[in-house]
Amino acid sequence: MKASQIVESVLFASDAPLKAEEIARADESLDEDRVEEAVQELRTLYDESERAFQVMELGEGYQVLTRPEFSSYLERFDTVPRPSRLSGPALETLAIIAYRQPIGRIEVEYIRGVGSAGVIRTLQDRGLIEVLGRGEGLGRPLLYGTTQRFLEHFGFTSLEELPRPDELPVVLRDRSSLEEEEEGSPPDPSQGELGLDQRQENESAPGNGSASGEERAPEEEPAREDHDPGS
Repeated sequence: MKASQIVESVLFASDAPLKAEEIARADESLDEDRVEEAVQELRTLYDESERAFQVMELGEGYQVLTRPEFSSYLERFDTVPRPSRLSGPALETLAIIAYRQPIGRIEVEYIRGVGSAGVIRTLQDRGLIEVLGRGEGLGRPLLYGTTQRFLEHFGFTSLEELPRPDELPVVLRDRSSLEEEEEGSPPDPSQGELGLDQRQENESAPGNGSASGEERAPEEEPAREDHDPGS
């Protein structure tokens, strides 16, 4: 049996990306280098034969996926698994965490101008973010960052592949502005990091405040809670 055939069978059977070392466990004749060679052979074969699928590198692993140009055909079938979509508030919160990690909930809420405890819980439940540690401030707030699942979900091999801030529709706010306002004037919720207006925030229903065990929003200007329907 060829190494490329073994690797191909493992990749086709897996519903999640596999690392080279994991694939190598399929047969004693395989090691990480041989798996890497086999993956390249498969990629070349798929490209030359114009197959509708390809071997993608997601995070630290490999997975066989249908090429994007065929997605419109697959959407017509209910039996074809579809990735769950994130709502606007969830995407906005996730972007802030991805670019500012490690970051606490209070800072996320300052940037967005709206309570984000519910959205953060949703992103945790989806495995897209996780707690990286605790901050040094009052109450030692939880600090969040993205996960391996985040890279796989968006097709990145590492965080270095994130678009640069100057490539986004609007430039991300500088962290120094937060520090300056914390020392003096109150924050201006209208100046969200991603520049989204209040229409998107109004799409989510109001709810409770912060999650138990987490840091609390300033009492003089409590943040509205931003639920994440449809995530």
